[in-house]
Amino acid sequence: MPTSSSGLPVGRGLLFLAAAGATWGTTGAAVDLVYSSSELGPLAVSFWRYVSGLALLFVGRAVLLPLRPRGAAEVPRLRPVLPRSRFALRLATGLCLAVFQTAYFAAVPATGVAVATIVTLGAAPVFVALGAWLALRERLGRGGVCAVAAALTGLAVLVLGDGSGGVRLGGVALALLAAAGFAVSVVLARWVGSAGLQESSFTLTAWSFGVGAVVLLPFAVAEGMLPGSGELGRVVLLMLYVGAVPTALAYPLYFAGAAVVRAATASVVMLIEPVSAAVLAVGLLGERLTLPMLLGTLVLLTAVMFLTRAEAAGTA
Repeated sequence: MPTSSSGLPVGRGLLFLAAAGATWGTTGAAVDLVYSSSELGPLAVSFWRYVSGLALLFVGRAVLLPLRPRGAAEVPRLRPVLPRSRFALRLATGLCLAVFQTAYFAAVPATGVAVATIVTLGAAPVFVALGAWLALRERLGRGGVCAVAAALTGLAVLVLGDGSGGVRLGGVALALLAAAGFAVSVVLARWVGSAGLQESSFTLTAWSFGVGAVVLLPFAVAEGMLPGSGELGRVVLLMLYVGAVPTALAYPLYFAGAAVVRAATASVVMLIEPVSAAVLAVGLLGERLTLPMLLGTLVLLTAVMFLTRAEAAGTA
């Protein structure tokens, strides 16, 4: 199994990405339940997700750090980084993730959980491949080309083959904006690993959450930050789940995995998210599973398996 320059095996990085994608797939369903139980909008939900995620991230670190063996946190720096460059990296990542999740949360009520998630993560590999080629000079290879082609095919089947009215252009546009924000964050995370910058996944996650919360605060205040509903307990529990599992747990895994796996591969592996989101949307929220949605999801899952095998073998 190949090992990255940071010492993390590529196979473990793929596992981290897959785990993050699976948990992220539950976010849309949880947020849709928040919308139905309160008057919160996408900006307020994004803000509270960042705040709760940041708080839980520090709580988890305080609990787990004393259990870590001595010397486990010592990682040699491969290349010095200017403070200004490191701050710019953290700021850019936080802004990109703020755009990503806010646009995605807005796409959910506009076109449904399943469609919003599949479009967002189906388009992301294309944006990532272009960004990685321009910024990192990464070659896709035959495995990468086939996987991205499969992702595009699955997306086309989903969007063009749906005749039920479930796919709405406004929601698709928001999902594509979310995909662009996600793609830039993937390229930045990969740049950290390929350049030997040795940015801690915890530090990058915490800064991203903090930057996102500060940026979103005035917009969340204008939109309305309080649930304004009689189901306050349900809303709080749902937001705690969103802050804990697909945020405080998933994002450190994502940053750690994206630093050691090629950018295009990372984005395609994350297509596990729309698969889990589609299952939850149909089983939990009662969204109708159409034939194009089923076929598109199967093609996307095929792309994940194909490129994951190629990356693990070092041939992608």
